[in-house]
Amino acid sequence: MTALPYGELARVTRNGFVESRHFGSVVVLDPSGAVALSAGVPDEPVLPRSTLKPVQALACLTAAEAAGAGSRAARALTGPALAIAAGSHTGDDRHVDVVRDLLAAAGLTEDALGCPVDWPEDEATRDRLIRAGDQRSRIRMNCSGKHAAMLAAAAARGWSTHDYLDPAHPLQQHAAATVARLAGTPVTTVAVDGCGAPLFGLPLTGLARTFQALAEAAPGSAEARVAEAMRRHPEHVGGWHGHPNTDLMRALPGVLAKGGAEGVLGVATPDGHAVAVKVIDGSPRATTAIALAALAAAGAAVDDAEELRRVPVLGGGEPVGAVTAAIEWTAKPPRTEKED
Repeated sequence: MTALPYGELARVTRNGFVESRHFGSVVVLDPSGAVALSAGVPDEPVLPRSTLKPVQALACLTAAEAAGAGSRAARALTGPALAIAAGSHTGDDRHVDVVRDLLAAAGLTEDALGCPVDWPEDEATRDRLIRAGDQRSRIRMNCSGKHAAMLAAAAARGWSTHDYLDPAHPLQQHAAATVARLAGTPVTTVAVDGCGAPLFGLPLTGLARTFQALAEAAPGSAEARVAEAMRRHPEHVGGWHGHPNTDLMRALPGVLAKGGAEGVLGVATPDGHAVAVKVIDGSPRATTAIALAALAAAGAAVDDAEELRRVPVLGGGEPVGAVTAAIEWTAKPPRTEKED
């Protein structure tokens, strides 16, 4: 039997007993762009899922702005609207209002959305809608912000909107080119994401480079505006309550963080460090803890997010253990003062 090439990334401990282990790959870039640390198979292509949304939002912004400064859709892609285009919102009414406004700027309604119908992820909102007899809707789906931005960009350019999810559509071709440009590597695979949008596969190291490019972008550039929207409006990247991406950006102001399904996460710090994580079993529960441990090992300042480095394991409703990072580095990181 051939040994798996992936490294151990996290452990689940219950009452001192290691109950489960998560394996996968992780790569950390230093501020110069060089690989500082890695584990597993960092150059293996992955499907980033929603982790790629900030780059797709960038593609929507640059496509809309190419229509001219007077484009209503281009003017609408700012602040919370640009953040929600880069995020996976929880379907709160405040999220829905932003998405509706973005669609209105394109002269469209939620009927134009191509994402599936869904309940909001926010529990209080979902319970309220169910009690009121409402049904699942496209606008409550966590990807509706990205889809609204795609529609707005297509409308601004005079491109068709009924087929905006076709990989051959000009907007999706522009998105693929934008991903490749920021990643510094060609797109390896084009698949269909859970929301129906084209999904662009790339090496995990390339994914880390996209986050570094956004975090280090020149002031005033489209890349910098996407990053700034995420930093200023983290509740539109995730949600107001208990969302890991939002919580991380609130704990470490200036950080960019975006996770995706199947255990993927990208994070970049203001000083230029970047990390990308892929948990091979697809579980996202340890990704934030892994990313923070990896950044700390590379020398990035993440102490203010210490509480996010442990995910409680409950027994009888009380903490009896934790999910924590346990990264099996390909090359061991340098020792820190805390270890000495």
